[in-house]
Amino acid sequence: MWRFLKRLLIGKPLKTLDEGSQQLTRTKALALLSSDALSSVAYGTEQITAVLLAVGTAALWWQLPIAGLVLILLAAIVLSYRQIIRAYPGGGGAYMVTSKNWGQKAGLVAGGSLLVDYMLTVAVSVVSGTEAITSAIPAVRPYSVGIAILMILLLMAINLRGLRESATFLVVPVYFFIAMMLLLIGFGFYNIITGQVEYQATAAVGTTFVGATPLLFMRAFSSGSSSLTGVEAISNAVPNFKEPKAKNAAATLGIMAVILGLFFGGITFMSYWFGLVPNAHVTLLSQIGEKAFGRGPLFYIFQISTALILAVAANTGFSAFPQLAYNLAKDKFMPHIYLDKGDRLSYSNGIVSLAIGAIVLVIIFNGSIERLIPLYAIGVFVPFTLSQSGMIIHWLREREGYWPGKIMINFVGAVISAFLVVSLMLLHFGSVWPYFIIMPLLISVFLRIHRHYHLVAKQLRIISEQPVKRHAYTGSTVIVMVSNLTKVTAEAVDYAKSIGDLVIAMHVSFDSHPEKEHKLSEEFKREFPDVRYVDIHSSYRSITEPAVRFVDEISKGAEQRNHSLTILIPRFVPKHPWQNALHNQNSVRLHNALANRNVIVSMYYYHLKE
Repeated sequence: MWRFLKRLLIGKPLKTLDEGSQQLTRTKALALLSSDALSSVAYGTEQITAVLLAVGTAALWWQLPIAGLVLILLAAIVLSYRQIIRAYPGGGGAYMVTSKNWGQKAGLVAGGSLLVDYMLTVAVSVVSGTEAITSAIPAVRPYSVGIAILMILLLMAINLRGLRESATFLVVPVYFFIAMMLLLIGFGFYNIITGQVEYQATAAVGTTFVGATPLLFMRAFSSGSSSLTGVEAISNAVPNFKEPKAKNAAATLGIMAVILGLFFGGITFMSYWFGLVPNAHVTLLSQIGEKAFGRGPLFYIFQISTALILAVAANTGFSAFPQLAYNLAKDKFMPHIYLDKGDRLSYSNGIVSLAIGAIVLVIIFNGSIERLIPLYAIGVFVPFTLSQSGMIIHWLREREGYWPGKIMINFVGAVISAFLVVSLMLLHFGSVWPYFIIMPLLISVFLRIHRHYHLVAKQLRIISEQPVKRHAYTGSTVIVMVSNLTKVTAEAVDYAKSIGDLVIAMHVSFDSHPEKEHKLSEEFKREFPDVRYVDIHSSYRSITEPAVRFVDEISKGAEQRNHSLTILIPRFVPKHPWQNALHNQNSVRLHNALANRNVIVSMYYYHLKE
């Protein structure tokens, strides 16, 4: 039943060689990776005006210079991330840049901030979409938490189907929203130019007012900069683009920035011109839509497009989190299960982990998480600051091209981002204080995992100068499951030779690492010339199924020789229970799959010393 449901929801497995067909064109990448950034125009300007309104309507003209500064920051960030994409085309974005230029721990701050931020992205976006639904249908408001959870599970299922299908799903709502926003700005400016809507601003530009302090400016600017969340997602997902990957990713980022800048600038200007103020019952964007379209069909179509983009904005997190988790796992700061691709060539463990984290946040905050938006913002601007200052170090070291100009771009972005981080910490400490608890704990976990993997690798490393024991025992046919060549492999093979007269080392190889598989084959044959080494190829990244088929074939020959067949599966025994999550996933699956065969399945236990 589980297999049937899995195939129904996710689809049939794809071969590793089909990975090229899953990579993204610019059109689909824009839909998949920009939904979070584009959706922020629905609330970015409103965040600015809500702060300014605290001192009176005369302050609302400040939204124009604040929006201008946000657009300058957007330009600096985008130009910086285009440089990052070209300098670090392997993906990883802020984590990779910071690690290379500021060091390991700073890189973990950037990576950990973004991991948490992507969970908040999903939670905040889904709750925003839920609020749009419950506003239209008040009768379902008591079920808002359940609706939010269902939306997260739906997005998880879509992303587990692979990049291509999730991008195809998002093309309609994202481009529908882009089209409606272009119509909104077009209609709005046409009405302004033709005089159909008179100048209704609450205060002329330059008007003085009580409370015009730098503190107010900082609060409004830090709130409005929430419009820039999600901009970094493309730099994390460069490997998902079609060739030339870096060029296509940089171009997609540029297109997204132009669209986001146009929308944010246009919305802010119309908000000022129309003299609109935030309303507890009607959003600022909805008020602008009514001014531009009237209360006709276009207005309601625009409202639908806004609700859709808010609902699917969470998908940016589902696209970027698994790739970032992969880079952290590759560097041994997260469990290696995040390196594995699922049946549909997506990093399914990362997708499922993100969904679980977002659901927990929705439940904890009961579907109302407005107070997490500052925490959401600081999770973005800390990596922005670290990555852009890291690129300054990169250009000083590499001195490529017109590097002084590139340094100036990064410097502007780093200074404004750092200013925002300080503003958020000082002005919104009541909301961002959890960051100072979460990040040390998260970095501690990263370092503990890294230390564990490092010590285990040191224990398992084979010293080629040491002679390998040789035995001449007789017994049954023994198959040793081999994942790589380590001390555990050597001891398991040695033990197998002590109980069997025919020993076969079986390895399952994948299409994704042909050089690594060939190197392992050569090293094994050199280390154990008297042991038969069999490499079983798997096009679907599954170890269990090809291993079971091979065992079934060998068991037939063993029966003809009147031999019993023993399967020897190496398994680690960690010193601490928490380390079990870092090992043995494949060992357990293999053991369970072979348990009902007419063979002896034996675990070769290796006790780790850490």
